[in-house]
Amino acid sequence: MLKLLSGRTHRVYSGFCVIQKPQGAIITDHEITRVKFRELEDWEIDHYIASGQPQDKAGAYGIQDDAAVFVESLAGCYYNVMGLPVTKLFLVLKQLLK
Repeated sequence: MLKLLSGRTHRVYSGFCVIQKPQGAIITDHEITRVKFRELEDWEIDHYIASGQPQDKAGAYGIQDDAAVFVESLAGCYYNVMGLPVTKLFLVLKQLLK
């Protein structure tokens, strides 16, 4: 997977649903973040895999760990790439709690 991501831009999608009880309000939303990887050398990929860090990652990397140096640029929510679009979720919760 890391070889496929090397030198390319990919999109990270996260969706969520908030249900407010007992009112029954349901809000669903999503976030899309574009992540551009620089060209990776085979030894960098091998070293990262040997570290064990990508083992529990859906996309084979964690932007918050050593793979941060793979990212050339990012357009969108950093926290979405980590797994949860925190700001968007906060704004939905804030809207429901008004």
